[in-house]
Amino acid sequence: MPPDLGHIYDEHAPSLFAFVLNFTRSEAETHDVLQELFLKLATHPAQLTGVRDLRGYLIRLAHRLAIDAFRRRASHASAIERAAAEPVTIFAPAPDADAQSFRDALGRALAELPPEQRAIAHLHLWEGRTFAEIAAALEIPANTAASRYRYAIDKLQALLRPLYEELP
Repeated sequence: MPPDLGHIYDEHAPSLFAFVLNFTRSEAETHDVLQELFLKLATHPAQLTGVRDLRGYLIRLAHRLAIDAFRRRASHASAIERAAAEPVTIFAPAPDADAQSFRDALGRALAELPPEQRAIAHLHLWEGRTFAEIAAALEIPANTAASRYRYAIDKLQALLRPLYEELP
């Protein structure tokens, strides 16, 4: 029996969108990556047969497709630089001005991380994935995932420290 792609999409698309957006920093490219991912699943549903960790499998596919998209755009280096410089809002607006200020600062700090660190920080902090799960999804050693996370947290702390120093 073929998988229920509608259910898979409903359950996983929002978190995949957030992950890919945090990696690509482009909403348009994120939509393209997810469209390509679900088109592949629709045309080849058998690839889901025997998958034990569906979320991990989908993250791995999304990550590969995002990397492929980066490679396709490599010949347009100046366009990539302009797109990366544009601010991307990855957090919902906050009703409180101080909370919004922090969200904006966190978004800017995340944008300064290398894509590999940003992806791992997103998966660990917002998806709650373990380093073993991240390693399997991104096809890297678990120690590499853990060290990239540690570097990301160190850089985020350094970038956000001025906010905390302002507090009484």
